[in-house]
Amino acid sequence: MTSPLTTPAAPSSAVRWTSRLWGTLLVLCAAMFLDALDVSMVGVALPSIGSDLGLSTSTLQWIVSGYILGYGGLLLLGGRAADLLGRRQVFLVALGVFALASLLGGLVDSGPLLIASRFIKGLSAAFTAPAGLSIITTTFPEGPLRNRALSIYTTCAATGFSMGLVLSGLLTEASWRLTMLLPAPIALIALVAGLKLLPRSDRERNHNGYDVPGAVLGTASMLLLVFTVVQAPEAGWTSARTLLSFLAVAVLLTVFVLVERRSAGPLIRLGVLRSGSQVRAQLGAMAFFGSYVGFQFLATLYMQSLLGWSALHTALAFLPAGALVAISSTKVGSVVDRFGTPRLIAAGFALMVAGYALFLRVDLDPVYAAVILPSMLLIGAACALVFPSLNIQATNGVPDHEQGMVSGLLNTSVQVGGAIFLAVVTAVVTAGAPADPTPQAVLDSYRPGLAVVTAVAAVGFLVTLTGLRTRRGQGSVVVAKSVEAETKAPSQSVAVRD
Repeated sequence: MTSPLTTPAAPSSAVRWTSRLWGTLLVLCAAMFLDALDVSMVGVALPSIGSDLGLSTSTLQWIVSGYILGYGGLLLLGGRAADLLGRRQVFLVALGVFALASLLGGLVDSGPLLIASRFIKGLSAAFTAPAGLSIITTTFPEGPLRNRALSIYTTCAATGFSMGLVLSGLLTEASWRLTMLLPAPIALIALVAGLKLLPRSDRERNHNGYDVPGAVLGTASMLLLVFTVVQAPEAGWTSARTLLSFLAVAVLLTVFVLVERRSAGPLIRLGVLRSGSQVRAQLGAMAFFGSYVGFQFLATLYMQSLLGWSALHTALAFLPAGALVAISSTKVGSVVDRFGTPRLIAAGFALMVAGYALFLRVDLDPVYAAVILPSMLLIGAACALVFPSLNIQATNGVPDHEQGMVSGLLNTSVQVGGAIFLAVVTAVVTAGAPADPTPQAVLDSYRPGLAVVTAVAAVGFLVTLTGLRTRRGQGSVVVAKSVEAETKAPSQSVAVRD
């Protein structure tokens, strides 16, 4: 069935994969690769940073949380800014800020300055991510061409996340500063290339002004939500501070919704969430990234703390998942064309649940080829299917002038899901911490956290199944109406489009 929100796009046959088009995609992929790389690289370097700068564990946490706070808190604003101010302009300015913040982070000798540089990097990524995704969805017409572009784009994110673990293990051996400095020259090269290759984009001229109250309320609510979730394990989930913060988030979000419903030019057009496929894409993104971040956290602790593996050894253990995603990058688009996003997302979540459940079998003397490797391969296959399909499902049927908004919303779901479920997994593991921390007791305390990770992925699978049932139900209704029409007017042909 066609949607009234769908903007007619040029047919795929009208757009060829020219060298300039490839160059545009490469620039956007480089920025997404850097965003993902930066998230995963810093974790392995934290012990060296703490030792060199004399930082406590609680301060070290903010080197990670500062990035998440800036990124997750401003994505809604970044997405709408791309629509209103021009996607190309927003992307290039934010990429330049990202490069400068990377340079600053590698040169500072102060914990607070390092945290500040991380927050600025997260803030700039909150603008490059939705702007980059919306450039793709407005440059490549909906259908096979866009599906292929998005499969390559999202593969770069997964590859960056996997490569970050390996690169950080290698670079930290020399100096933790190299992990901070590495993104700077790559970002600068992408910036120079982007100035020449990225298509010029017009600002949205027919908008109804700037939704300043919505921008303030949306940004404040997301910043406070991410901050509260990040701090909850340390402050206590039932502490007055945490409960009051969640109450404040609820109030801010309620006022935000009221403002958006009455605004002539809202930061988020709430009507977009009336689409079942859109809601399933947003919930799927939260479950997908939230479960994976929780799994990676526990698997890393298991390998390094209990098995005594080095940072590089641990990174190499995760590598098969990333390699599988990279190898499948050029194939996923054609698979989406054939089977559709709901089926691929459901299949991917099923593989993810199987991979997490299999990892529950690990012990203190694991056989890598029998348990860990199959888990990584299942999870890698799941990522290859789910992540591109979620991006395609969220952006299909959305007019060009709202692509930045939807891209920001999807990335917000990813980041908020990661922050919330990582905090939940951490709280579950902390609550079960043994009084006598023998290796076996510690491993047993990890299992409830792994069970939570598996359950979150299972919820994502169930949410996707509702979409499959809806599609079948709609198809039955269409067929029934078609038969009825033909019965009443046999001389007329009835065209039915799904």
